[in-house]
Amino acid sequence: MPSETPAFDLRAVVLSGFLPAALFAIGEGAIIPIIPIAADNLGAGLAFAGFVASLILVGELIGDVPSGVVVGRIGERNAMIGAAAVSVVGLLVCVWSPNPWVLAVGVFLVGVSTAVFALARHAYMTTAIPVHVRARALSSLGGVFRFGYFVGPFVSAGVIHLTGATQSAFWIHVTCCLLAAVVLLVIRDPATGARGFRKPTRASRPDTAVPATATTVAEPPNDTGAQFVQDEAHGLFRTIRTHRKVLLRLGSGAGLIGALRAGRQVILPLWAVSVGLDDSTAALVIGIAGAVDFALFYTSGQIMDRWGRLASALPCMLGLSISYFLLAWSGHLDARVGWFVAIAIGMSLANGVGSGILMTLGADLAPRDHPAPFLGAWRFTGDFGSAAAPLVISGVTAVASIAVASGVMGVLGLVGAGVLLRYVPRYLPRRSR
Repeated sequence: MPSETPAFDLRAVVLSGFLPAALFAIGEGAIIPIIPIAADNLGAGLAFAGFVASLILVGELIGDVPSGVVVGRIGERNAMIGAAAVSVVGLLVCVWSPNPWVLAVGVFLVGVSTAVFALARHAYMTTAIPVHVRARALSSLGGVFRFGYFVGPFVSAGVIHLTGATQSAFWIHVTCCLLAAVVLLVIRDPATGARGFRKPTRASRPDTAVPATATTVAEPPNDTGAQFVQDEAHGLFRTIRTHRKVLLRLGSGAGLIGALRAGRQVILPLWAVSVGLDDSTAALVIGIAGAVDFALFYTSGQIMDRWGRLASALPCMLGLSISYFLLAWSGHLDARVGWFVAIAIGMSLANGVGSGILMTLGADLAPRDHPAPFLGAWRFTGDFGSAAAPLVISGVTAVASIAVASGVMGVLGLVGAGVLLRYVPRYLPRRSR
């Protein structure tokens, strides 16, 4: 008689997996558009405000390297709870920062903890969810984070309007981190039935919970979230050397996609400062733009499945590039505030069309027998572009102006579109048609 598979409790996963992710995303979405404005209020110029905003992405890039080891040693839930605690420390530093330099330290801590939380969240969902529904759950998780980035700026705008203090936005993320930690501590783990801090053992994993019989096939013993992220982090630079051709060619296109996406998170708040928008209005505009981005995450997948990867990647890159050029051109106009609102929405429209393109290209290119190391290297290339773009914006703004920085980003978008047009058909010939 074949053994029955234990019933899968979707509600438990929603509460223990999706809810903490949504809370963390709402908090992060609340502070991202506020960081450059907070730096400006503390006396930083536009260039240094851009640098401070870039440190959340730099922190994520640096945190990508050790996060797999951390998750593997202390477990997924413990890593998420610990990352939330470190985020709270960084956020409190931001709240009480007397100058932009102290604010920069707090932002960097938030970035490092975000990398650990994100990887632990991925590992946790991989561990807790059965294979037959794992893809749908992980894609839904991506939608949860976009929902958080959409809601966060609206919450931030409301809180700032009520309190009259820009720093109050950081308390939103503090609250969200604490709530996420409480959820993780209180709700039972659907994989183990345990609560709170508990280092998972191999015997407690869901893949070994059902013993293999003559009529059943157990999943491989290493098919767990912690093992997967350890594989991603192990030998990162060796993996980059092994796959250097595809990562140098198509990976550079992925890095430029990440750069243009990350650049808009910095340049839009900076531009709002330059055109004289108040804090709550700037957060409200960015929140409206985020709604457009969130609304298109499923449409992007339909475009890629029906017409190929280029049908999503090229409009995304060209749309972002044109938006950067328009932003640079609109700086001297009398109606520049109206142009700013329209361009912010246009950027989100272009970004939404490309939703999921980096994960999809990485999955297409990864070796089927052992994909984790390649996916770790692929994500690192995208994160490198995301971390570099705000630094480029702040550097060019310091040397020239924010309009020139926007123009430079537009040029990088055209270069990225050319790279994708050349190399996607070469490495994915059937998927690109």
